[in-house]
Amino acid sequence: MSLGGKKTDIAAGWITVVAGALPRDDGRWLMHRRPVGKHHAGLWEFPGGKVEPDEMPTESLIRELGEELGIACRADACVPVVFAESTAETEGQAIVILLYKVTDWDCTPEALEGGVVDWFTPQEVLALAKPPLDISLAQGLFQNH
Repeated sequence: MSLGGKKTDIAAGWITVVAGALPRDDGRWLMHRRPVGKHHAGLWEFPGGKVEPDEMPTESLIRELGEELGIACRADACVPVVFAESTAETEGQAIVILLYKVTDWDCTPEALEGGVVDWFTPQEVLALAKPPLDISLAQGLFQNH
């Protein structure tokens, strides 16, 4: 970002992460179970990953869902829904996760980088063991359900 001719890093001190909430026609939502050996191993999360410095969040989401799930989606199928943030004191480094509802994609989602993917009702998603920020994301996503 350029402010007064100076290039600035507006995300200094925190990490921006994107995640996708993928609903099926039957009302179930895709969740990813973190693989053994990873941070939060065994917990369920919305799939996604870090935003690279040269990417817009939607571009990162499309890339991450391709890498993690083997699916292809378009930017116009990614609708911002809710965000959650941690502080450096609680997570080691502050994190902001932007959750997008992904309304359309090609291919069948698979866990390409380890772990497992499965489909759950909103009530089941809320009951799954999740990292703290995914708990907030799920509550925000399903607050009107």
